Amino acid sequence: MRQPPASAGDQSLGATGRGRARGLGSLFVTEPAASGPDPHGPVPGADPGTVGPWLAERLGDPRWKDCALSPIGAGRSNLTYRVTSPAGAVVLRRPPVGEVAATAHDMGRERRVISGLAGTPVPVPRVLAWSESGPPVDAPCFVMELVDGVVPLGELPAGWAESEADRGRAGQALVDVLVALHAVDPDAVGLGDFGRPEGFMARQVRRWGTQWDAARESGGAVEQSTADALTGLAERLAASVPTTQRHTIVHGDYRIDNCLFDATDPGRIRAVLDWELSTLGDPLADLGLLLVYWHEADDGALWRGAQHLSSPTRLPGFPTRAQVAAAYAAGSGLDLEPLPWYVAFGTFKLAVVLAGILARVHAGMVPASMADGLDGAVDPLVALGEHVLAHGLGAGDR
Repeated sequence: MRQPPASAGDQSLGATGRGRARGLGSLFVTEPAASGPDPHGPVPGADPGTVGPWLAERLGDPRWKDCALSPIGAGRSNLTYRVTSPAGAVVLRRPPVGEVAATAHDMGRERRVISGLAGTPVPVPRVLAWSESGPPVDAPCFVMELVDGVVPLGELPAGWAESEADRGRAGQALVDVLVALHAVDPDAVGLGDFGRPEGFMARQVRRWGTQWDAARESGGAVEQSTADALTGLAERLAASVPTTQRHTIVHGDYRIDNCLFDATDPGRIRAVLDWELSTLGDPLADLGLLLVYWHEADDGALWRGAQHLSSPTRLPGFPTRAQVAAAYAAGSGLDLEPLPWYVAFGTFKLAVVLAGILARVHAGMVPASMADGLDGAVDPLVALGEHVLAHGLGAGDR
């Protein structure tokens, strides 16, 4: 039996996947939240008694007053709810409860970039309404359309992209959308002041280095040898930052399971979501991180050890990393000679994210379950980053 398609709201928490998954923009589990309170009653962070009338007023349809809210996933980043009513269904996004001041800016950025990209070749959900503060959730929030589709996370849904040709088309669609994103003129879509592109990669290395310093100082994150290696990788990256060839809008966490594909056409992406880390910067940062997430069937131990997220790209038909890079180069016109640096930076960023989770668990700041499956996950990422930075993408490990 064919699995039902996911929606844009479900996708942002990877609802079609299995097991646990963690990304940069969202620290989440892939299962929908366990059933609990009546969906017509209050749920953490949102009350249908307030959301419904607000939507009815904003969308001009009184049928929204009688709505039900279902939390999707167990995110510690922006929270997502499916809102259903006789008028239809939409998706509500808001910052984590109790962390409004720290995350409100990210919420506004996510809504702004999605709105700016509407009407471009980059597929995004349509933003329907928003609030800077106050009702309906006493925090910045926005409502977007619910888009049906398929999320390729882990195992592919039965009946979807079963042929190698279809999987190849899905891989090409990923590249085409990334090329399209990096071709958007930020000024033309009202995003000319969305970030500070000059010096972007140097600031990124410093930013994630500062986060690593905080995790290391808290203690308990990783073994001393791993900590030293991660610090060394940060220093080597900082000393060899490439010259940016082009300033573009960057997604910040572009990967196959942050894209929602058409349920009947694997060669079409219907929506790209999870824009929390988007800004203006170096487009090769997106490509480098995509290749870190990419799996190949014949990956050696070095690559396999660093793959903490499941991915269907190891299945026959999906392009290899080299083919993804070549297709991107052909579409973008960028020189990929410095690509190994960007891949190494991607491994560094992911390693810092995981080290930060482990540090917070060790300090008792978050539940111990947040570290499930992460024991020993940092060291392989560091090792891969060191290898790629020193030897390139095609050297050894086969």
